Amino acid sequence: MAQPPSSAARDRVRNTVPKMIEVTENVLFGDIWERKELSKRDRSLVTIAVLTATYRPEQLRGHLQRALDNGLTKTEISEMITHVAFYAGWPAAMSAANIAREIFEANP
Repeated sequence: MAQPPSSAARDRVRNTVPKMIEVTENVLFGDIWERKELSKRDRSLVTIAVLTATYRPEQLRGHLQRALDNGLTKTEISEMITHVAFYAGWPAAMSAANIAREIFEANP
């Protein structure tokens, strides 16, 4: 099993919800993200689309970085945000666009 990515956010609540963090690390990152039926790149695309559509800015930030690390391009992420705007709404997409801008600027 691959080591889950480190997360300061998870570490901050580890003592508050230890079982939830255990499941996150062992099931979500240890099983789901490692399944071969979808590439990590594709899983990242699905994940950031859902996080954009459901307005989850805290989680989106980390997953946008992971999406870049998993091979998505800034252009593909930009196109996803534009596409999702028509299905999930402009406010959610604009929030995602601002978060993406911050991540893109940190990853020239």
